[in-house]
This record gives sequence, C-alpha cells and structure tokens, in this order.
Amino acid sequence: MSTKLCVSLVVLCWMLATFHAMLHTLLMARLSFCEDNVIHHFFCDISALLKLACSDTYINDLMIFIVGGILSVIPFSLIVVSYVQIVCSILKVSSARVIHKVFSTCGSHLSVVSLFYGTLIGLYIFPSANNSNTKETAMAMMYTVVTPMLNPFIYSLRNRDMKEALINVLCKKKISLY
Repeated sequence: MSTKLCVSLVVLCWMLATFHAMLHTLLMARLSFCEDNVIHHFFCDISALLKLACSDTYINDLMIFIVGGILSVIPFSLIVVSYVQIVCSILKVSSARVIHKVFSTCGSHLSVVSLFYGTLIGLYIFPSANNSNTKETAMAMMYTVVTPMLNPFIYSLRNRDMKEALINVLCKKKISLY
C-alpha cells in the first residue's frame, strides 16, 4: 500500500464520517423539543434525542434507516462473505490442525463482529417502538463498550504466554478461595 493510497483512504473515511455527523446534526436542528430535556442514556445517542422531539421525526428515522443500512449492513455482509470464502478455502485443506487453528481465530473474530454489527443493526435499522430505555442502553453498551473490551482478550489469548499467565492467575485465585 502506497502512502498516497493510505492518505486517500484516511481522508475518505474522515470526509464520510463528517458528512454522516453533519447530516444527522442538521436534521436534528430542524426539530422542536418538548420541555422534558433529560436524556435517559449514558451518551447523547440519536435515538434518545429523537424520543425527546415534539415534532415529526419521520425524515430523521428514514435517514437513520437508509444511511445506517449502508454503513452497517453492507460492511457486515462483506465481512460474512469474506469469512464464507475463507471457510470454503480452508475446508479444501486436509490438515485438521490448520482447520482447527483457522476456525478458532475466525470464530472468535466473527463472534465479536456479529455482536458489534448485530446490536447496531437491531438498534438503528430495525428499532422497535416498545424498546425500553434500559434495553436500548444495554444494546448501546454492547457496541460502544463490550466489543472494544473483547478485542484485546481475543487477540492476546491467541498468544501461548498470555494463555499461561491467565491460567496461573485464575489458578492462584482458585487456590486462595479455598
């Protein structure tokens, strides 16, 4: 990868993120809000803000569905397709050790990706009118806190030294409990 391509990709990501944020900011600015301005969420989420609006939020909901679909369903689908291709090519290999190693690595990564995109899609693409604030907050915690916390564990536990250190710590705690 050349420096020019790398810089171009970074600038493209920055511009798309800025466009996405500006779109929702400008759409939110046209809404009027009721007197109760308490957001029952742990961060200023779009869905929590829309619940406070007194005016019609149809355009906002439509844009969340369209843009959210493009930014979440398409990447998730491409990731799943790439893993299907990996699995198909690995199944052609006769070594059970290689197959086990690949499924172990891919399985943990795919589970975190599914957790991340699954909660995003469930919260923004297919929102339910009867979702409680607690349920929405829990779903948001999954993609903002839990999945980033899982990544170091998944990738560091692939290392034999890290596995042994974790086992030693867990065994010492187990012995001290008795």
